[in-house]
Amino acid sequence: MSTLTPEELNELRRLHVQAGRRVDALFGGDYRSAVRGRGMEFEEVRTYQPGDDVRHLDWNVTARTGEPFIKVFREERQTTLMLVVDVSGSTRVGTGGRDGHTDRRTQLARIAGGLAYASFRNRDRVGLVTFSDRIEAYITPRRTRAHTWSIIQHVYDAHAQGHGTDIATSLGFAANMQRRRSVFVVVSDFLDKGPWDRVLGAIARRHQVYAICVPDALDNSLGDLGLVEIQDAETGRTRVVDARALTGRAPVEARVERLRRTGARAFAIATEDDAFAVLHRELHARKRAG
Repeated sequence: MSTLTPEELNELRRLHVQAGRRVDALFGGDYRSAVRGRGMEFEEVRTYQPGDDVRHLDWNVTARTGEPFIKVFREERQTTLMLVVDVSGSTRVGTGGRDGHTDRRTQLARIAGGLAYASFRNRDRVGLVTFSDRIEAYITPRRTRAHTWSIIQHVYDAHAQGHGTDIATSLGFAANMQRRRSVFVVVSDFLDKGPWDRVLGAIARRHQVYAICVPDALDNSLGDLGLVEIQDAETGRTRVVDARALTGRAPVEARVERLRRTGARAFAIATEDDAFAVLHRELHARKRAG
């Protein structure tokens, strides 16, 4: 972790306090009803009874005994929430949002902090993977107030060692670290053109998955600037380019649609948005949908 300036440390503390207050005020029971684990623990094998789900037949025991036996599962009471958060160089670029100082990094910290605090309040464990074109940090799932602070700090104070973005690798790592059924929340600007769809789709078939796209107005508003000197936030290289060449990024609607096609519940929280209010709205929408 890097050394924060006094101003950044104050902002980090403010984010932590804000997360707690806004989650308590907004979420109520919506978090528990919306972000619910699908984790099931094997409990026993018993003889098949009419009406049982045949998908749970234990074929090994059935073959040995000659009678149909079925696996019985019980739902886990505790959910594990795994946050997979992009901290690549592009997350430090932005227009400043509606308050003038909200770049993607700050918005990412709000989202991670809000979900981590909600998880803590509901007695669930929360873990974190931060990534660029490599895994930057991994925090084992825990449930303590100090752990919530640590997650906000890791996201807000992240200085990526990598020089690009590799969503597929980070998803594969997170899935390997959390094999039991869990809730995954992937947070990124999703400007990586790589083939991460297949990996996210595989995770969505096993886990409950939310994908939150964090766009900024700067993503598609550079076309009228003419020739500009730019520094790539991920490679550090400086060059002069025609700003029109920078407007080829997929619109946020296209990015969200790509995410939804994987089976993830996807939505956007722009740097101009109230992150906590959007989280509340989206989680409440899932509650109404059942």
